[in-house]
Amino acid sequence: MPTTRPRLTDVVDLLHSWYPPSTADSWDAVGLVAGDPQAEVAKVMFAVDPTIEVAREAVDWGADLLVVHHPLFLTPVHSVAATTPKGRTLHTLTSAGCALLTAHTNADQALDGVSDALARALGLGGLSPIRPASGRRLDKLVTFVPLAQAEAVRAALATAGAGAIGDYDSCSFSTPGEGRFRPLEGAAPAIGDVGSLEVVPEVRVEVVLPRARRAAVVRALVEAHPYEEPAFDVLELADTGQSATGTGRIGTIAATTLGDFAAKVASALPETAHGVRVAGDPDRGIRRVAVCGGAGDFLLDELAGADVDAYVTSDLRHHRAGEFVEQDGPALLDVAHWAAEWTWLPVVEAKLLAALGDTVSTRVSTRCTDPWRFRA
Repeated sequence: MPTTRPRLTDVVDLLHSWYPPSTADSWDAVGLVAGDPQAEVAKVMFAVDPTIEVAREAVDWGADLLVVHHPLFLTPVHSVAATTPKGRTLHTLTSAGCALLTAHTNADQALDGVSDALARALGLGGLSPIRPASGRRLDKLVTFVPLAQAEAVRAALATAGAGAIGDYDSCSFSTPGEGRFRPLEGAAPAIGDVGSLEVVPEVRVEVVLPRARRAAVVRALVEAHPYEEPAFDVLELADTGQSATGTGRIGTIAATTLGDFAAKVASALPETAHGVRVAGDPDRGIRRVAVCGGAGDFLLDELAGADVDAYVTSDLRHHRAGEFVEQDGPALLDVAHWAAEWTWLPVVEAKLLAALGDTVSTRVSTRCTDPWRFRA
């Protein structure tokens, strides 16, 4: 029987379910760059950089989709003519019917993403993010309702989007109590009389809600509540930082020395002219290791006092690294940017094959696109 090929939109949806574009940094440019969403996909190639050499490799292999980590159009351009470098790459792909998709910072933070892949390639276990991703921004709404109308108010809040926790909805907590109030001149009380102090059996109702739904939930409360002036509180909940996704990873390895660990890093990564640069005593003990795929010196400040023995990343600047070493922080291992991020390619390839089986063929480009070619 002929194989049913997935459409490009199916493959894109799959990749986006693992690496949601909404989690990319605001300055980033991710997602489908070129291609017909309804086109069939038989061959998918993965690479770090959308260079012209990589584009030609994809076309020569007959790829229908090229998935890259670094964006082709991270900075604005005024032309995509084939006379420009970026236009030449795009023209090469589209002329051969090869689509292009970018997963950049959305792939950096994710499970089975770039930093995850780098950590596992180096043999780290027990992984957790250096900087956990922010969870959903949540509010808690607390209101006080007469017992007879409490269920109607709870239902209205749920319909407006409150009370959803994980795989459950209509979640709330209620406690009984007494409400006291005196309607004044001009009031039209649902319960009681103007000028008389009232004591009413009430229920305190608490629900959580996405902060983006705050206005809609409050509006639903006011409309459903029997009181002319319902009492309620809206509390912003703190992010607990327990996300399994986030920037970088920290994990553990079997106890070793910095010298031996550096050798392991060098053997685990694709060979480059850059190699592995190390700051620290070769005999220093190494057990807990932090990694960040890509340029990672923005994490140095929070790692200076962290319980880690070494930090593996790329593109460390001279002064930042020097100041870090002076603080007697973790040892530093600076690796080639391309090599660190290349470790993700076999991971996402395996995920795609597991999901689509033999309906597609895949290829990981081993072409080194690190800009540094030799050491003098």
